Amino acid sequence: MALAATMSAGTASARTLPSGSNIPLGGGYMGVGYAQDSKAAFTPDTRQLDLGAPAAVTPNAASPVGIDVSHYQGTINWTSVKSAGISFAYIKATESTTYKDPTFNADYLNAYNAKVIRGAYHFARPDLSSGAAQANYFASNGGAWSADNLTLPGMLDLEGGCYSKSAASMQSWILDFYNTYKSRTGRDVVIYTSASWWNSCTGGWGGMSARSPLNVAHWTTAASPTIPSGFPYWTFWQYSDSGSVSGISGAVDRDRFSASSARLLALANNTP
Repeated sequence: MALAATMSAGTASARTLPSGSNIPLGGGYMGVGYAQDSKAAFTPDTRQLDLGAPAAVTPNAASPVGIDVSHYQGTINWTSVKSAGISFAYIKATESTTYKDPTFNADYLNAYNAKVIRGAYHFARPDLSSGAAQANYFASNGGAWSADNLTLPGMLDLEGGCYSKSAASMQSWILDFYNTYKSRTGRDVVIYTSASWWNSCTGGWGGMSARSPLNVAHWTTAASPTIPSGFPYWTFWQYSDSGSVSGISGAVDRDRFSASSARLLALANNTP
């Protein structure tokens, strides 16, 4: 969720948005670069999800709903979150190769104990070190995986400008992260991004569509999100940055899963 200008008593207050790749180390979270990446300098993909396609599923009341969080949410009552109907959560673990979110350990354990299916995410900093180095740090500091009914594969958060990289260089960085993460965990990393970031910073690359599930950022009340070029469909959808959920003080990002609870569990456990 959004950056807090000040923090007190473990909760976030006023929010500000750093621009592009000027995000301070540790300041990244899912959605921090969304507004910046959508400005005119970026060319958004205006395609909409084809709801007639076999792989496309319209979210509905039966589809699992979730949240994504970091230390900006402060102390979370995960029992209340579960009781509010939240099925899954992505929790910030790491950034670059030196930063671990200070509330990750508590949130990851408490979400597990509340039976919320959760996964860890890494905020990418392609300007600071290689994809392999960051994947290793992530896997060693919260991004590991086990088939326990409650752990989703790790996620790579890509946003906040192109970090002075060409599309080809960004593609190589992402693939370096993916290959290293998979060698460490046996899982395909989930990719979180927006259509505008992906199309601008990777050139609408299709090289990850057969490898990584997509978590698409598109804050809208529309029935379906705009998805990046190179991906035929989405698996997760971050549809709002201003949700309200019992057990969390203040706004929180809201997410949807594209299919049933059974398919969410299958993704968690890497089963057919």
